[in-house]
Amino acid sequence: MGRLAQTDGLTEIQRDILATVRDFVDKEIIPVATELEHKDEYPTAIVEGMKQLGLFGLTIPEEFGGLGESLLTYALVVEEIARGWMSVSGIVNTHFIVAHMINAHGTQEQKDYFLPKMAAGELRGAFSMSEPALGSDVSAISTKGVKDGQFYVLNGQKMWLTNGGTSSVVAVLCKTDEGGDTPYKNMTTFLIEKTPGFGPNETVPGLTVPGKIEKMGYKGVDTTELVLQDVRVPADRILGGVPGKGFYQMMDGVEVGRVNVAARGCGVARRAFELGIAYAQQRTTFGKKIAEHQAIQFKLAEMATKVEAAHQMMVMAARKKDSGQRNDLEAGMAKYLASEYCKEVVEDSFRIHGGYGFSKEYEIERLYREAPMLLIGEGTAEIQKMIVGRRLLEEYRLAD
Repeated sequence: MGRLAQTDGLTEIQRDILATVRDFVDKEIIPVATELEHKDEYPTAIVEGMKQLGLFGLTIPEEFGGLGESLLTYALVVEEIARGWMSVSGIVNTHFIVAHMINAHGTQEQKDYFLPKMAAGELRGAFSMSEPALGSDVSAISTKGVKDGQFYVLNGQKMWLTNGGTSSVVAVLCKTDEGGDTPYKNMTTFLIEKTPGFGPNETVPGLTVPGKIEKMGYKGVDTTELVLQDVRVPADRILGGVPGKGFYQMMDGVEVGRVNVAARGCGVARRAFELGIAYAQQRTTFGKKIAEHQAIQFKLAEMATKVEAAHQMMVMAARKKDSGQRNDLEAGMAKYLASEYCKEVVEDSFRIHGGYGFSKEYEIERLYREAPMLLIGEGTAEIQKMIVGRRLLEEYRLAD
């Protein structure tokens, strides 16, 4: 293991967890990732292995059967998994966001019911905020929930659900129009249990997962739409039990999600660096290894610096959240930096590979198609810069 992306101040338990996950990635994920990705095949055996390791309950409190670990531990685990195959990290990331939201905002009944099953991996979560015409303007959602006695009737179409088909509980943001004085106070998060699979759902009348969206990368994990036609959800499945708080609950989930997207960027960039520096010591041109050419050494130096900088920024954002402090500034910076640097490091490794980087026989080809998703997931670079800019103006505002 190289000296890049090391984290100071970890406990022995954290180091043991990371060593176990790293070994799992090296033995169970990296050897099969490219084959499964090319087939767009769901990694069932890998998911079962993660269940046995307890990774689905990593941050869920011990009282609910989880390991009770911090966001930092989780982010470092995600970094290791993404180093092996980014799609696998996506399977646990949306699950983690939903578990975090239930633990932070759910009623006691919701925690008691959902969290033990989620910790065991029996229930796996998906997160549903986006819509086909929504973009980054969450206030413009059109999926609507209308109160009908002890139920709400949901109608609309959601988009870009990671784990949309394979999940068994979905946190869905809807417009409820129940008297809030801004659009943000008229949104509610509903927890919908469903049977995994595609097509009309046998346990939830009116709910349909049409099928997988075909993507250029990020394959294996299913990305889907969600169609709701007169779906009746009990009022006690409103997250937290009170309507109108959905936007703030979702933003809390996105905030921790941004740390984890940053962690994914760190993992993919580290793998790209590993592949690039290894290939540079194997390939010979003009009578010497290409690693001996100054141009390649400059490229490796830049790549390593970006890997290290992104990792340290991600660690800082996670620790800020774990301390109970507001971390939207740090999370936005970390997500922006890690995703941009990931793209650049992957492209440099691709260039080092030369023509072989264009071949599907080489792992870097897969990473080259995966990296762009990180520029979009959990908010585009432009959205991150808006968040960071606004927070900086708050922090550095001149006195009137």
